[in-house]
Amino acid sequence: MWLLLSRCQPASLQAYREAKLTCDLMSDMTETDENALSRSPDEQASGFEAVRTAHQSEMIEDYVELIAELIHLNGAARPVEIAERLGVTQPTVSKNLNRLKREGLILQEPYRSIRLTEEGRQLAEACRKRHRIVVDFLVALGISQEVAEYDAEGIEHHVSEETLAVFHAFTKERAEG
Repeated sequence: MWLLLSRCQPASLQAYREAKLTCDLMSDMTETDENALSRSPDEQASGFEAVRTAHQSEMIEDYVELIAELIHLNGAARPVEIAERLGVTQPTVSKNLNRLKREGLILQEPYRSIRLTEEGRQLAEACRKRHRIVVDFLVALGISQEVAEYDAEGIEHHVSEETLAVFHAFTKERAEG
């Protein structure tokens, strides 16, 4: 509990409100959850493996989604723009583009813009749709558009198809109702 309280030292009234909300949420999370305790070791291991798998695919998905967006906006995707948009270095982009080439998701020739293969286009479209569903769901819950876009960047990689379907149905039902 001391650790929770030490994280809640406000610098202003707004910071106090945010810290209190965070601490209230964190203290709720420390209460015993019977469902979590009743999961078998195999169920827990399966959950952790799903998260590790999602983490491995995040980079690939982010890159193909961004490449598709740049091609749509500018007619081309260049490594310098990818580095700028992702906030990473050019060598990091080069390394990751090589991985995308090996995976058959992009075509890249020296001194030319990057193109998506058909498989890359399909993955980018699936990622874009998943992102939109998550954003729309968060906005329907009352989250601001800006925060929803930011949060969706992380959530979209870790949500199951079943959960996405429920998010989509909820959003659609709210829009119609």
